[in-house]
Order: sequence, then C-alpha cells, then structure tokens
Amino acid sequence: MSSTHSNHRSRQSGCRSQLHEATAPAAIYHKNKHRYLSRTLTATGCALLLGGTSLVLMGCQTSAGVSSGAVSDALIDFEVADRAVNQAQSRVFTDHLQANSARYEQLFDQQSYPNTETQAKTRLLAAIRQHLASEHVAVAQANYHMAPFIDPDSIDAGASSLLKTIIETYAYQTEQAIDDEAGDYNSEFADRSFADDADEAFADDEYSANTKDDGLMPGVPDVKPKALLKSYEAMQAAKQQPVASDDKPMPTTGVIGQMLAMLHRTPEQIAATNAYQYQHLTFNSVSQFRPKQRQLHSVYSYDYVSPTLSSSIQIPLALDFHDSRITVDPSAIMPIVALASPENTPLPQEMASRTVSFGLPKGITEQLPPTVVYDAALAAIHKSMAELAPEYFSAVDIRDDAFAKEVGASHAVKLYIGSKQGGELVGKILKYMTQSLQAHVDVNPSQYPGGAMLKAALAKAQLYHKGYQSADVGALLQLIEAIGPISFNQTNYYYLDRANQLLAKQQRLNVGSDLMGATTSVLNQVRYDKASFNDHALTPLLAESFGANAKPAIDGNAWLAKIRQQKDRLQSARYARYDYEYNDEDRYDADNTDEEGGVYHSGNSEDWNDSDEALYDDAAKYGIDNKLADQ
Repeated sequence: MSSTHSNHRSRQSGCRSQLHEATAPAAIYHKNKHRYLSRTLTATGCALLLGGTSLVLMGCQTSAGVSSGAVSDALIDFEVADRAVNQAQSRVFTDHLQANSARYEQLFDQQSYPNTETQAKTRLLAAIRQHLASEHVAVAQANYHMAPFIDPDSIDAGASSLLKTIIETYAYQTEQAIDDEAGDYNSEFADRSFADDADEAFADDEYSANTKDDGLMPGVPDVKPKALLKSYEAMQAAKQQPVASDDKPMPTTGVIGQMLAMLHRTPEQIAATNAYQYQHLTFNSVSQFRPKQRQLHSVYSYDYVSPTLSSSIQIPLALDFHDSRITVDPSAIMPIVALASPENTPLPQEMASRTVSFGLPKGITEQLPPTVVYDAALAAIHKSMAELAPEYFSAVDIRDDAFAKEVGASHAVKLYIGSKQGGELVGKILKYMTQSLQAHVDVNPSQYPGGAMLKAALAKAQLYHKGYQSADVGALLQLIEAIGPISFNQTNYYYLDRANQLLAKQQRLNVGSDLMGATTSVLNQVRYDKASFNDHALTPLLAESFGANAKPAIDGNAWLAKIRQQKDRLQSARYARYDYEYNDEDRYDADNTDEEGGVYHSGNSEDWNDSDEALYDDAAKYGIDNKLADQ
C-alpha cells in the first residue's frame, strides 16, 4: 500500500510539473491578456487531479469490520499442495458462501424473515379479519377542527399554490388586455368624428362576423408562457403598490380575484369557526354488526350543544344484505318530504311504526343478489389491504397515548392512507370485486345467458381493468391533488390487546385547500367494547328501532306503490276530463253552426276576446250546453 501511495505521489508531482511546463510559456507570452484564463485552467486541472486521487484513495481503503485474516480464511490458497489444508479451506469457503446466501435471503425474504413493518402489517390484518368475522358492537364519536392550510411559521407562508397562481395570473392578464383595449378605443374615439364612425360601422360589423377567433376560447387570447410570466411579475408588482386609506383596494385580478378572496378563510374566521361551531359539534353513532346474518344496525346522531342552543338529529338505519332490505326511521326527513309532497306525508301519530323498510326490486336481486355483493366487497377489502406495501404500516409507541390508556391497549399499529395509497386501494378493490362477481356468473350459467346485462358489464369491466394497474389510480389522485384545489390524507391508528384483538380505532382525516386557505380535520374515535355500548345514550333508541321487541317496520314498497297508484288514477282522471272538454267543444260548435253554409254565428265576432274564451272553457268544463251570452 505504501508503494502504491508513493507511485501516486510521483504521478501527482509529475502531472503538476508537466502542467506547469505546458502552461508556463503561454502564461508568460499572454501575460497581459490571458492571465485570468491561465489561472482558471490551472485551478481546474488541479481540482480534477485531486478528485481522481481521492477516488483512488477511497478504493484503496479497507473496511474496519472485515479483517485481512477473515478474507484469507474464506479463500482457497491453490499454491499450497497440502490436501488437508485445501479441504479445510474448501469447507471454510463453502460455509462462507452459505452464510452470505442466508444473509442475503434474510434481507429480502419478508415472509420468512419479516421486518418491523411486515410484522405490524401481519398482526393488523389478522386482527381485522378476526374482528369482521365475529359479532361486535361499536361506539363512535367524531370531532371537527379547522386550521390554516399553511402554518404561519412555515417557509411557504405567504405563498400561493400553483393552481391559484395560474388562475390569478391569467385573470390579471385578461383584465389588463381589456383595460388596454378600452384605453385604445377611448383615445381613438376622441380623435374621430361621428361621420367617420358612421361610415365604418358596417365594415366593422362585417369584419367581426367574418373573423374567426383562433384563441383557446372565444374572445380570449392564446396563453403564452413568456407573456404569462411577465403578467405574473406585473401582478406581483401591482400587489406591492401602496393603497391610499380613502381608496377601496380593488383586486388586480378582477372578478375572479374577488371570488377567490371571498373563498379564502382568514385566521380570524378560522378561529371563530372553531369557537362557535366546531367546538360544540359532534357526530355520534352506535352500531351492532352481525356477520352471519349479514346485518348492520346503527343509529347516527348529529349533535350541537352550546350554552345557548342544543339540537340533535338522530337517524336509525339498518342494512340487511340477506333479505335485500334497508330500514330507516324517516322522522328526521319527514319535514322535507312534507314540503315536497304534503298529501302523501303521514303524521307521526298516523304511522303504525317508527321505521320504514324498503326492499330492492325482484328483478335486481335475481340478477345480482346483495349477499354476493357483500361477500365480494368484504373479500376484496381483505385482499386489497394484504397487497399494500408494508411501508404503509408501522408500530407506534403508545406509552403517552391517552386514548390507548382509556381502552386498555397494549400496542397499536398505524396505517397511513394518502392519495396514492387510497387510489391504489380503490383500484385493487374494484378489480377483486369484478373477479368475484365474474366467478359467481361462471358458476351459475343458467341465470346469466349470453345476452345478460351483468355478464356483458363484467366482461367490459375486465377488459378495461387490463389497461391499467392499481397504482395508476393512486398516481391519478396524486396528480389531482398536485394541481387541484384539494388535498386529502387519512391516518388510522388501530389499538390491540395482548391477544391481538381489536379494541379501538382512531381515524384522522385531513381535507384542505389553498383556495379555501384552511384544512378541516375530522378525528373519529371508535370503541368496540360492550361497556361503552351499553352506557351510551343512543343504545336505547337502537333497541327500540331494531331490537327484538321493536314494532314491525312499515312496508315502504307498498307505501310507494300506493302513492304511485294514486298518481296514476289522478292522471287518468285528468286525461278523461280533457276528453270531456273536447267532446263538449265539438257539440257546442255543432249547435252554433249554420245549417246551410256551416258558418259560425257569434253575433259580434269582433268582440270575442280571451275572457269570452275562458268563459267558454268553464262552460264546457261543467257541461253547460247553452250559448254564451254576449259580453
């Protein structure tokens, strides 16, 4: 190694001497004109030489973790003729290769040697699968909070998003073009006479009619990048100009700028929204899930409780995939239904039960049973989550987590779902559901002949599924989030006990927009213990609506059929009255027709007006066959 270093030193000194000999005459000859150039070339050459030397030295360095003795022990020395030594070296070399192969397998084989993320993913998927397969209850509460879209201490504070900048710049460019055209027209109009304008009026109209606008939109010039950049600089300069106190600050972007300014939330508006609205607003629910019966019974409550006002909107809802029915308590929406159709809206005391049940038509359930859709959706969710990358799952420290202490969790797993992960998950679920439904169609060929609508739709869906990957859906959502006016991400925390059973879940959903200038966070906490379910205020309403002692629900299909039948009778009666009017009108015309010439005599035809025609229609409507008196 020392000889190698000495050779490098000699080469460096030789290169420096040769470089000096080559550049010295030129530097002396061009002393006055090219002194700066020679210095630059000399510095560049030295930099390149030093960089090459450093690379050579880096290659010559040895690792501290691997000794020369270890390397020599793992190799076979073929210069030694001793057979025993060669066999020992061969065994050492074989063991070394096997150790390297095992280490390489441990690095990339996550099934046999899972890392922390893979272990968290496996643990969570097993807990979710067990949770959805067993009967359980849930109690959820969601709270809302609004915050500025950009933190005031961030480096991006005061900067606009790309979409907002493009909109404002284009609006500013359009406003400036309109102002320039108006100024040119006013100056030209001041120099003209009325006669000149009259002579050119026809020519201008003909030119405007025959001229075709080649812009992106009629009346709007083409968008040119250089012109757009200049307009952006001018707009920023206009925003920096001071405004007099007695003048109203007018936006430089016109009407569009005013609309954007109206949408944007100020910090004071955000603080007021949190203090007077979101602080007192909660969304509560209790649910009971029965997987074997494929039933979900829930009560949702939208509550607002403040020192001066208390209100609650409660909606019991039940989904029965086995019987293809949905049951709901319509009390909350009855006032809206009464406004739309008061004659068909019963009063609360007129209803035999507080719930109404609606079933899917038989034609739909025969072609696509809800049980098949339910099983396909549940299996698709499991398989799609299993295909998510382990990097999205992570074990978290819950020692300082207050919610984890409340539910008694021993560990927790975090699952982050942003636009990329959410789009990928949606794409996988759609593909798996299509595959499951196609398998159902293949198993039951008698129900789905060649021209069946479901069979054709599934074939077309599978054809389109071959043209994209699930990750492409996530990339599309990322593109929409990058250039669109909205951003969304979701963080889920699953709390487990020592037996790996799911105890609770905390979900945080952030939806923000730079156009709004705010981000709304929804924090939803779900508990799966029976104690919280039994002590909740909405549990009695759930039992009263869907419990064993609840009154049978009103048949909503029969109610809708009765309303439809009544409308059909009214429409038939209306058409019958039209026929009566036509018959009466024909008989009236026959009675007031001259027998010889067939000419109608009205006494004074010039005095016949709309009022007489209205009286005639009323008379025909009530079957009056007498002639109308002269008005």
